[in-house]
Amino acid sequence: MKDIYPPRIIKIFDTTLRDGEQSPGASMNIQEKLNLARQLARLGVDTIEAGFPIASEGDFEAVKAISQEVKGVEIAALARANEKDIYSAYLALKDAEKPKIHTFIATSDIHLKYKLKMSKEALLEKAINMVRYAKSFVEKVEFSAEDASRTDIDFLCTVLEKVIETGATTVNIPDTVGYSVPLEHYNFVKTVKERVKGIETVDLSVHCHNDLGLATANSLSAVMAGADQVECTINGIGERAGNAALEEIVMALNTRKDIYNTATNIKMTEIYRSSQLFTYITGISVQPNKAIVGKNAFAHEAGIHQDGILKEKTTYEIMTPESVGKSENELVLGKHSGKHAFKEKLKSLGYLLTEEEIEDGFLRFKALADKKKDIYDEDIDSLVGKYSHPSEKYELKYVNVVCGDTVTPLAMVKLLIDGKLQYDSACGNGPVDAVYNAIKKITGSKVTVIKYEVKSIRGTTEAQGDVSVTIEESGTDITGRSAHTDIVVASAKAYVNALNKLFVHNQNIRSSLNAVTYDKDR
Repeated sequence: MKDIYPPRIIKIFDTTLRDGEQSPGASMNIQEKLNLARQLARLGVDTIEAGFPIASEGDFEAVKAISQEVKGVEIAALARANEKDIYSAYLALKDAEKPKIHTFIATSDIHLKYKLKMSKEALLEKAINMVRYAKSFVEKVEFSAEDASRTDIDFLCTVLEKVIETGATTVNIPDTVGYSVPLEHYNFVKTVKERVKGIETVDLSVHCHNDLGLATANSLSAVMAGADQVECTINGIGERAGNAALEEIVMALNTRKDIYNTATNIKMTEIYRSSQLFTYITGISVQPNKAIVGKNAFAHEAGIHQDGILKEKTTYEIMTPESVGKSENELVLGKHSGKHAFKEKLKSLGYLLTEEEIEDGFLRFKALADKKKDIYDEDIDSLVGKYSHPSEKYELKYVNVVCGDTVTPLAMVKLLIDGKLQYDSACGNGPVDAVYNAIKKITGSKVTVIKYEVKSIRGTTEAQGDVSVTIEESGTDITGRSAHTDIVVASAKAYVNALNKLFVHNQNIRSSLNAVTYDKDR
């Protein structure tokens, strides 16, 4: 039967840059978002939700930059159902090749009563008017009924039918709090598909959260029930317990074509690279046993499994590492490589740098190649990653540590702060603690380190140390990351990286004070 009908194309709406960034510690600056957006375009997602423009000046500028530079893919911006948000989204998107305004309003009784304090009649009118307003700026408009899975089904169907009549081209029914279970979600989506007049003329989208660990299962159930689009994120990152993981959705649909008879436009060999780039940018590591992209996803330790794999891979592998781009990196660069090869490598990894940045990066690459034999993609990321942090407030210029089993660790640190060189020294319980104490003295920072992690790139003694450190201030968690052949230097750079991200975060908070969380007219 499956051979009679061609596979149905499921659209992939990636919200890593919007919903994913709401995960604690996952904030990104404009250049980092731009780099990730380029990779998402190479990955083949149908839509990149680039941000929430009204939320802050930084979010607005990021959406604007992505709209101007990333072509060939739909760029969406989120907006609450009010004119101020929608107009801001339009201004940020106006240079996009394929712009989409994504406007939302909650429809469940609990949100109507306690958050919006609106009647169903008033909400319906608001939804219709705001879709009409968004439609006056762009052709593609997505309407989301926030908390749809806990909304009265009759009212939900009425709202969706009316916004479709008004001109919405996509209607999204989110499981906002991750409350649904798979069979229930299948029946929910099937009911919407059957009862809403005009639903066949638009894309029906789902956006599932992972509070019960069921986001992927619910999304796949929705596909079976007729959903046309799945909203998801790289590594399943997102608010609270996260979202449906893009890599899991795509590989499940591909691996079980016999069940779903669907396909996506995703270039699967870019999946692992996308996961790695997001991890590098945010410093949020993937758990080793994470499906598809985890370190152990294709590892086999049990003797029986190893024996089976050696005889026939399909005994214990339902997909190959190569299918998601997780193959051993070949050494394509070394100390004898020229600048042309280096530039081509940068392009293949998604970096678009100025000639001055390329020259500086090439010199750093040569210096690293003299220290270690093998140069991998992760090494290149660490070399040029600093160009993702333009105009940083703090820059590490010098670090020196005296330590040993018979002396108290002492660190001497020099920082460039707003162009002015400052230095100090401090002791600590260990070399890294001493460095962090010195940096805190120089910056006057009151942050607390709540997580510190070190791992080596490629696991040899000559490898670069990859350090991520998470700091906390006033309930906000920020993760910094850096790599260096010297672990102490990598630790210092990661800490400074976190402080810079915190500074940008606080700036964005200040700039967003004029954006009221929920306007009174809603």
